[in-house]
Amino acid sequence: MGQAPRTWRQAVSKALWICVWMLYLAGPVADLFTSPAPPTTRVLGAVGLAGYVVLYFALVFRHMWRGVTPRAIYPVLAALLTLATVLTWHLGPNWLVLFIFTSVATGVVLPWEHARWSVPFVTVVLLTVGLRFPEVRAYYLLAYGLPALGIGYTMIGVQYLIRTTKELRAAREEVARLAANDERLRMARDLHDLLGHSLSLITLKSELAGRMLPARPADAAAQVADIERVSRQALVDVREAVTGYRRPRLAVELAGARAALRTARIAVDADPALERDRPLPEAVESALAWALREAVTNVVRHSGARRCTLRLTGETGPDGSPALRLTVADDGVGAARGTADGNGLGGLRERLALSGGRLETGPGEGRGFRLAAVVPVPAEEGEAVPDGGGDGPADAAPAAPSAPGAAR
Repeated sequence: MGQAPRTWRQAVSKALWICVWMLYLAGPVADLFTSPAPPTTRVLGAVGLAGYVVLYFALVFRHMWRGVTPRAIYPVLAALLTLATVLTWHLGPNWLVLFIFTSVATGVVLPWEHARWSVPFVTVVLLTVGLRFPEVRAYYLLAYGLPALGIGYTMIGVQYLIRTTKELRAAREEVARLAANDERLRMARDLHDLLGHSLSLITLKSELAGRMLPARPADAAAQVADIERVSRQALVDVREAVTGYRRPRLAVELAGARAALRTARIAVDADPALERDRPLPEAVESALAWALREAVTNVVRHSGARRCTLRLTGETGPDGSPALRLTVADDGVGAARGTADGNGLGGLRERLALSGGRLETGPGEGRGFRLAAVVPVPAEEGEAVPDGGGDGPADAAPAAPSAPGAAR
């Protein structure tokens, strides 16, 4: 409905639906053979009727297939109304049915703003011409006038339904396109977060294994084994992300963060609150886990830091609702002035916004860089929010200059 025919079968179906209503012209056609009018009048009537039908089909079919410009609509409608008036005036009341076809064409091809006045105008002309025939005055209002008005407005309603259907179809296509774009963005964020972290760790371990050879082959072999483990886990994570079933966990990401920071020879001061086994809503834990992964990846790749601090604290939002704040700070070189968010931070900001959270970035205390991810916790989960940040002991990894390639 509301679409131009795309196959011959559809074209034939639409054409038959329009042509079947031509049966109502049986009265004028029969009148051409039974009327006592002179033969010349009947021949002119047949020519006029043929011209009327040709104009009617040309207007309706062109509107159905290609659409008709307003400049072409009004002359054709005026010609239809004129032919209906002249033929009825000279050939008798049976020809009043032409006004019904004119009303139908008006309702089909004109926009609502014009059709709502044109249909009543056609009906008024019909009633005026019908007064010429005393033999039908008793019933022609019900037989011709009301059908012309009712069917005309019915066609206006049908055209409105067709336009609404087209708009809904276009809206559905737009929703599908936006959904596809959202899915592509989700995949881009997931793959960036997954592969960025894993590939950074593989690069660091490869450089470390290269420095250990040939003096320390055993240690180099251990690093190569770690590379194999990380690459296999990255492959599993990518497959899970593609299927949409991956749910990052804080405990898993914390373990990966420790391994990456140790490899980069960055000391870790991790909040004990991150290691507590407490229930968190899936959306909250996923958002915090992604934030931890992205923040630690940036520390390893860009900071050139000697120490990294991880904190998880509870706070109250502006509306009084509980929230969790994950803070990752380092003592590295910090971000360059005027530097915009990269793909990682931009994707993380979008991911947090989906769960109602926000991302805060800025300089650390004294030096370095600080990233804070704030995620609201639903009211029924408020008891899971930790009371405050822990001051747990720093990770045992020694502080040392960062590995080559880890500097910003």
